[in-house]
Amino acid sequence: EQILKRTTLEKFSNQTLGDALKELSGVTILKTGSNIVKPVINGLHSNRVPIINNNVRLEDQQWGTEHAPNFDINSAEKITVIKGASALQYGGDAIGGIVIIEPEVIKKDTLVVKTILNLASNGMGGSLNSSIQKGNLLGWSWNALGTFKYLGDRETPDYVLSNSGNREQNFSGGIRFAQEKYNFNAMYSFYNAQIGIIKASHIGNVTDLFHSINNQQPSVIEPFTYSIETPRQEVQHHLAKINYQSWLNENTSFDLQYAFQFNNRLEFDVRRSSANNDKAALDLQLATHTFLADYKTIVGNWRLKSGLNLGYQNNFANPKTGVRPLIPSYEKLDAGLYGIAVYKLDYATSVESGIRYDFSSIEATKYYLKSRWIERGYDTEFSHFIIGEEGNQWLTKPTFNYHNVTANIGFRKQLHHEMEWLLNVSLASRNPNPSELFSDGLHHSTGQIELGDLRLQREQAYKFNATFKKEWNAFQMQFNPFVNRISNFMYLQPIGFETTIRGAFPVWDYKQTEALLTGFDINSKWNINNHFMHELSLAYVNGQNLSTDKYLIDMPPFVINNKIQYKNENWFNFVTELKSEVVFRQNQFPNYNFETNIIINNELTPVWVDVSSPPKSYHLLHLYSEMMFKITKKYSVTTSINIQNIMNTTYRDYLNRQRFFADEMGRNIQIQIKFNY
Repeated sequence: EQILKRTTLEKFSNQTLGDALKELSGVTILKTGSNIVKPVINGLHSNRVPIINNNVRLEDQQWGTEHAPNFDINSAEKITVIKGASALQYGGDAIGGIVIIEPEVIKKDTLVVKTILNLASNGMGGSLNSSIQKGNLLGWSWNALGTFKYLGDRETPDYVLSNSGNREQNFSGGIRFAQEKYNFNAMYSFYNAQIGIIKASHIGNVTDLFHSINNQQPSVIEPFTYSIETPRQEVQHHLAKINYQSWLNENTSFDLQYAFQFNNRLEFDVRRSSANNDKAALDLQLATHTFLADYKTIVGNWRLKSGLNLGYQNNFANPKTGVRPLIPSYEKLDAGLYGIAVYKLDYATSVESGIRYDFSSIEATKYYLKSRWIERGYDTEFSHFIIGEEGNQWLTKPTFNYHNVTANIGFRKQLHHEMEWLLNVSLASRNPNPSELFSDGLHHSTGQIELGDLRLQREQAYKFNATFKKEWNAFQMQFNPFVNRISNFMYLQPIGFETTIRGAFPVWDYKQTEALLTGFDINSKWNINNHFMHELSLAYVNGQNLSTDKYLIDMPPFVINNKIQYKNENWFNFVTELKSEVVFRQNQFPNYNFETNIIINNELTPVWVDVSSPPKSYHLLHLYSEMMFKITKKYSVTTSINIQNIMNTTYRDYLNRQRFFADEMGRNIQIQIKFNY
């Protein structure tokens, strides 16, 4: 596991969870434009990387590649990334890894107030975050936090990314009562975001896509503005939780927890009639109830943990949008049991093993065009799902049940000379999500038609993960190789174009294959002397499609990060860092280019549309500096400046879904002022 602490997270107060996690080796990011960022662990993302916020699994329509985690990074005290499937208490589907977010808990009887102001040159805006925490007064403690973010259009070195502004208005708060043998806590958080999608990414036909790829220039470039027009996303996420923990004795405890989440996702498309632009083209309302019970005990050299979880989820696809919903209404039931045992052989050696069983049932209500139903070959296999008929559509009620067993075994050995060896072998299983099963139409946020497949089977991953650590007096390093063999690996593949009344759009189809992911992460830290420190990280992933003997699509390229830091506590705790980020061209990619006809000089001309070739490699430099001024014993002010892409380099990122349409952001100067009371 790797950990991001508060000092690092505060640097990203004006950015996203994905941006912060990118600081860890082996973690890259999948982007849609500048504002929508998802973490990628060892080449995998979305449903394969569960995010646990305050012991609650985040359920926020995370199936979409352009659905960023609905989470305010300012509410985190610590974030842990586990690059394996060993955290069985959170689920058995962490094929890529897991992200665990923990809030700050104040145990002393004290009052802590913090305010962070961020200003950014790229987007000409910023954010304001303020939190207050009162700790342990007669067993009671509470906290409250609010964040307001306001940014306009981002800019590349050469042009404005029109309609790329974003807003956020977030709140979270909690209360805790703790006694010697038990504690009770409750919390609530509200995430509210409005996100612009660059206009150039919403093409009208295949000709627009062809010219965008070949001209390397957006089709829409307008003057800077703070307004967010269509296309755009509006997302609201509510999370409420109550938890009770009790200690039966000094070695035994149990937890009970109930959580409710409600997520409302609105996606606005550019409609033919501008009068309807303020009417959402996609309106999904997801309600999730979960109940957890955990039991922990220590018996001699054994540490034992077991528990169960129950879940009910209801997704309502609002039909009043006037557009066929990409994801249908559905109900989902989940139940799981797990057991984990850790045995300490001696002071330097321990073994961990665990097993988990999950049952999941999903039932959807969906209209299929009869032509699509026949085209997909469903008329022979799934006729029993049909419950009604309306004109040229079938009304269907697809129902699927899944039984999964997952397990892992891990070994940890502390060797002589400050060496440590960790080994983990795991089996993880992931069911197809509603997007992969039922997608059927235009995904407005990405401007592409996505087609699910009712035949998709569950994924099963067999992962081998090892970590070797070595420490010297001033130098430490870590080497983490992995092998991940995934059966029935699900992925989106471009297959061509389809013409609708809205225009011609690229079609992406969900496929399955046998996949093999191999790679390694390396990181080191060298304390050169009392003032200078150097950090290095490398990450490599190779994704193979074993069924076709080709590479997997959307695998992160080889990355090398170097950082040199100078620190002087006598100069107002002065810290300055220069970071070098080298991203190589991804040469291991499948060729899904296709031929189509476009009109050139009033004639229909065949052309190849290159949707596969990755962009060139690039090298970025970033600078960060901060100083802290102690005003009184309890009052301090920290100021910092963070310059990203110092050289204003023009580049495109292979893992940005909008790389066909525009360059990445140019130089961004961020100033932060932090007040501690």
